[in-house]
Amino acid sequence: MRQLTPDDRAALETALGYRFQDKARLDRALTHSSARRVKGSDYERLEFLGDRVLGLCVAELLFKTFRDANEGELSVRLNQLVSAESCAAIADGLKLERFIRTGADVRKLTGKHVLNIRADVVEALIAAIYLDGGLEAARGFVLAHWEDRAVKAEGARRDAKTELQEWAHARFAVTPHYRVDDRSGPDHDPRFTVTVEIAGVAPETGVDRSKRAAEQVAATKILEREGVWKKTGAGKDTE
Repeated sequence: MRQLTPDDRAALETALGYRFQDKARLDRALTHSSARRVKGSDYERLEFLGDRVLGLCVAELLFKTFRDANEGELSVRLNQLVSAESCAAIADGLKLERFIRTGADVRKLTGKHVLNIRADVVEALIAAIYLDGGLEAARGFVLAHWEDRAVKAEGARRDAKTELQEWAHARFAVTPHYRVDDRSGPDHDPRFTVTVEIAGVAPETGVDRSKRAAEQVAATKILEREGVWKKTGAGKDTE
């Protein structure tokens, strides 16, 4: 395991836009459990705290930015912005992979495991900044790296099933259930009728040429009806 040098810390602090009073906090935020020297010297506890600080700062940012958005829309946006994918993208922008310390076995991992480590380190760094400099310092870091993302997400929407699932989880702590009610038409031009149900919400039905497309139609109807997505005359949605 390569140790951080004073030059490493200085370069990272420049990238972060924050100078640590306690350098040990910075070191700990970059240390995976596979590389810790003593129990509790890794970033796991920091990650727990950083996740909450990030959620608060992003929720506040969305609350101020999207003044006409309802709770459902804000929840979907929040989940997208604090996701592992978003945090890992922040890590990549900061080139954190140069500084993260892991054991040899973890360095062999690829894919989702590595993405999660990069995301965890970003959350741990947020906690380290919070503990070292307070909420204003942590908020400054979050705004510097999430504010543009929040605004650019205005026209960037994922598929309807993904957004409906996140909305349902945030609002009711349940997962939407899709049911195929009918398949009709010839094999070269089939029609699927699918109903989506969420406990506590009226169901909707979608019809299209594939099961997946019909699910998307049904999900879109609920998102529009509940005000999470704005409905347009063309049947497509923009925020």
